Amino acid sequence: MQTSTTDQRLLDSHGPADWVHTDPWRVLRIQSEFVEGFGMLAELPPAVSVFGSARTSRDDPEYAMAERIGHALAEAGYAVITGGGPGIMEAANKGACEGGGVSVGLGIELPFEQDLNDWVDIGINFRYFFARKTMFVKYSQGFVVLPGGFGTLDEMFEALVLVQTQKITSFPVILVCSAYWAGLLDWLRDTVAATGKIAAADLKLISLTDDPAEVVRIIQAADNVRRETWEAAAGQAAGRAQRAAYKSSADRGNSAVSDGS
Repeated sequence: MQTSTTDQRLLDSHGPADWVHTDPWRVLRIQSEFVEGFGMLAELPPAVSVFGSARTSRDDPEYAMAERIGHALAEAGYAVITGGGPGIMEAANKGACEGGGVSVGLGIELPFEQDLNDWVDIGINFRYFFARKTMFVKYSQGFVVLPGGFGTLDEMFEALVLVQTQKITSFPVILVCSAYWAGLLDWLRDTVAATGKIAAADLKLISLTDDPAEVVRIIQAADNVRRETWEAAAGQAAGRAQRAAYKSSADRGNSAVSDGS
């Protein structure tokens, strides 16, 4: 029985030259995870990733909230992507299915068994966290974050870093269950921002709500901004191409006149 994960074996070092015999071959396995993920998710409709604890029980109000959010997103035309596990992830996948949407689960190899939940329509199991994280960001229009632990916080803060550094744009990060997040948000405002470790404007990258309908409105508003930005960029590109074509045509005309004289 395997006692370590693929990620752990990649990051472990057993000697100064050990990587020479193992890591180059791992590149092919890593590549295969990206290829599989891109292939399976390329035709996914607009999607939203929902994160939260795998430990949340089915009778917890947070489970019901995640289910309502999954349902509301599906009714609005969004696929729902989760980590594919139990708890909040299962609830969001269930809500998406019952709302008539596409339910996606991106699982991960862990030291303990965690199969994809029964509400996943499209499921992929990853060995490497970084390949899995890429799929969450690449195929999502935004992140919805319910109460969770280290894994949930990891996904949330990575998304905030990507937005802050403009690696991704018009990408909402929405925290749900305000009582749970109050302490963290107070710390970010009163300690992290107050001591200049982040800008006060960075706090505006985070939205907070307890209303599934508001979650959908925030996602849709960001979609509209993204669409307008793309349309403006496309219009500018078309204008540049038209001007370049006109200039090229004029240059050819001037050259012909010059040759004739």
